[in-house]
Amino acid sequence: MSDKRNILIFDTTLRDGEQSPGCSMNMTEKLEVARALATLGVDIIEAGFPIASQGDFEAVKTVAGEVSGPVICGLARSLEKDIRRAADAIKPAARPRIHVFCATSEIHRTYKLRRAKQEILKMSVESVQLACTLVDDVEFSPEDASRTEVEFLTEVVAAVIDAGAKTVNIPDTVGYAMPAEFGDLIRYLRANVPNIDKAVISVHCHNDLGCAVANSLAAVRAGAGQVECTVNGIGERAGNAAMEEIVMAIKTRSDFLNFTTNIQTKRIYPSCRLVASVTGQTIPRHKAVVGDNAFAHEAGIHQHGVLAARETYEIMRPEDIGIPSSKLVLGKHSGRHAFKQRTEALGYSLTDEQIDKAFEKFKALADKKKDVFDADIEALIDEQIEQAPEVWTLGGVQTTAGSRAIPTATVTLVKEGQSHTDAAIGDGPVDAVYQAISRITGIKPRLTDYMLRALTGGTDAQGEVTIEVEYEGRRFRARGVSTDIVEGSARAYLAAINRAATWTNGERTRPAQP
Repeated sequence: MSDKRNILIFDTTLRDGEQSPGCSMNMTEKLEVARALATLGVDIIEAGFPIASQGDFEAVKTVAGEVSGPVICGLARSLEKDIRRAADAIKPAARPRIHVFCATSEIHRTYKLRRAKQEILKMSVESVQLACTLVDDVEFSPEDASRTEVEFLTEVVAAVIDAGAKTVNIPDTVGYAMPAEFGDLIRYLRANVPNIDKAVISVHCHNDLGCAVANSLAAVRAGAGQVECTVNGIGERAGNAAMEEIVMAIKTRSDFLNFTTNIQTKRIYPSCRLVASVTGQTIPRHKAVVGDNAFAHEAGIHQHGVLAARETYEIMRPEDIGIPSSKLVLGKHSGRHAFKQRTEALGYSLTDEQIDKAFEKFKALADKKKDVFDADIEALIDEQIEQAPEVWTLGGVQTTAGSRAIPTATVTLVKEGQSHTDAAIGDGPVDAVYQAISRITGIKPRLTDYMLRALTGGTDAQGEVTIEVEYEGRRFRARGVSTDIVEGSARAYLAAINRAATWTNGERTRPAQP
């Protein structure tokens, strides 16, 4: 029997991660990510912030009702309406948790809450007591804990544990702490909070100074039993501690970090790819653990070393995080059963209807391409995940361009069964397409980012277009895939238009969060 301490992984991709600009997910996407997280083996899924909007409420409720295994958590401020709303949302879960937070640092007390210490203490205790009447599992976070006076933080932590909190989270809300001092803070709380043994200490670290993972690991070494993190480290501002980096640091450096997690590490790579796909946030090539360059070797001396003994320059094995040994998997003669098996191996759990639609598109693609790669299959699946809600669908696009021609595009969109066609000119064929789409939809966002990459090698490769637009003060990211880059660009822009239209119909303002 192992004497290693097990660290709980609290995943907040669906809550804090989704707050990253442009990373909003629809219901279908959230449910798919939640299922992937459950398969990955996370212990707690923070599914959302139910009071933020009706959409958030429904998403949390759906995840709570349809995803089994992990604890399903809803976030709430220290307000009765927030707490009751969170309780209603997570009611379908077999293992529900309410996560209550209240800011405690002097700067937050003075400028945001405008309340004295004793008012903050009273709010925190009463909110935990109320939550405990609604669920058995309550977590409390003193927001901006790393900048809170340590004596007051100690008082708050002790009080909320007495009130019934089973987990107390210590957030480094603005990524201000350094690893050594954050570890010292956890040690101080363990030594000075008299009832600390009655609760699990959690940590939630942001990455503003690039220390989120280091701070989380320092806290674990100091006695924290739960780490709050996100897939790919997405989140507010510079993001959160990256789940995959924390888990693989613990696994790879088991000689130094005497801990374990319940994460099925072979599901890490497909889970990270899934989240990148549905959020439109491409994983940087140099990203630790799951970036394309993480196991790439170009320097001659490195290549020679790896060929002689992998361990010379690789401290992890690609297969340990689920990177497939072969990218080429299927062809035009492959059947539906093989296709379904491959989608499951890539980390997806699709309905029969989604499989049928994706397989139909796969066969069409296989007729166009000689070789079909995992990335191609992922793109087809992602279209099925991202298809709802679709206000507008692409009926067709035709462009004319050249060095001596005025770039012109004719676009047909379909809405509620009715076709709408318009034409426009632009600085190039893609710009002309975007102008035509905006004319038809009446939505003209500002394009803030455009990125094109080939999903695979070869002249017949599918092109993936990832864009970011800004509309009415909010950013939306989307992607489109096609062997025709103009069509792929049109699909990406239309997906962003649909996200903007959906968001506008249910506009929401998020309260401050830890």
